[in-house]
Amino acid sequence: MQYVTDLTQVSDKTTPTAVALGVFDGVHLGHQALLRSMVSQAHENGLRTAVVTFYPHPKVVLQGLSGRLYLGTLDERARRLRALGIDEVVIYPFTGETRETRAAEFVAQLQEHLSMRQIWSGDFGFGYKREGTAGFLRQLQTEIPFTVHEYTEKLFINGKRVSSSRIRRRLAEGNMADATASLGRPYAVSGEVVVGDQRGRTIGFPTANLAVWEELIIPAYGVYASYVTVGDVRYPAATNIGVRPTIDGLNLRVESHLLDFSGDLYGQIVTLEFIERTRPEKKFGSFNELKEQIALDTVQVREILGMPGPNS
Repeated sequence: MQYVTDLTQVSDKTTPTAVALGVFDGVHLGHQALLRSMVSQAHENGLRTAVVTFYPHPKVVLQGLSGRLYLGTLDERARRLRALGIDEVVIYPFTGETRETRAAEFVAQLQEHLSMRQIWSGDFGFGYKREGTAGFLRQLQTEIPFTVHEYTEKLFINGKRVSSSRIRRRLAEGNMADATASLGRPYAVSGEVVVGDQRGRTIGFPTANLAVWEELIIPAYGVYASYVTVGDVRYPAATNIGVRPTIDGLNLRVESHLLDFSGDLYGQIVTLEFIERTRPEKKFGSFNELKEQIALDTVQVREILGMPGPNS
């Protein structure tokens, strides 16, 4: 199992554990640095490791945020955490009741179910009115002693601190280079290929239409040089995100034209990586204009991805 959603579901409640606490949305390079430090020290001290992360994002409950908020699905978050050497992932439901939980009570839960000996965070402030600061925890007297590790080293790229908020802003701008640099990998979404209106097929550019989780962030509308992974094979692709103003202008679509590919992808789960935005979405005067632009788009995508032409 990749993760559990309740501390009572933790299988090993007795082995002393180092616990990291936070949202860790996107598991970006800053998160990775904190967690690698924790894993290293935990191993030196004979501890197992755990991450307690939250869903929904606390701001959904505290500030009423809604819509596309996340940089990855819960499964992806758990998979990336485990890839960093985390033994136990708990995706803790953040509810109104969670909001009212006192910090000392939450620490008691971590000790009861995870046998916590270390607690790590890059930004302590949990529990009722964020009373669970690093200073508060260091003064907290419990039957089981634990140490507090406040990870204060901040990661900067291009002079700006890496954060999930920064990555969300860059994706909203279509700035894939900065998002990639902060994540340590291209931003990607996964989804099932579903049947669309098959209009792309009629103009010579069939597309795979992805059904993407409705809470997952989608980059700015436009055309992207990208890769689509099907099974174990990674195909270059020209991807369009938007409402297709030339056709209907109504519904958000994520459509990828896989270059030099033929086959049926319906029903398959694929992963789409965004490399570079080539242009914003545009309304064309006719389908012929749209077709001509798509042909130019594919040429540009080939150049960006370092691909030969289709007839090379």
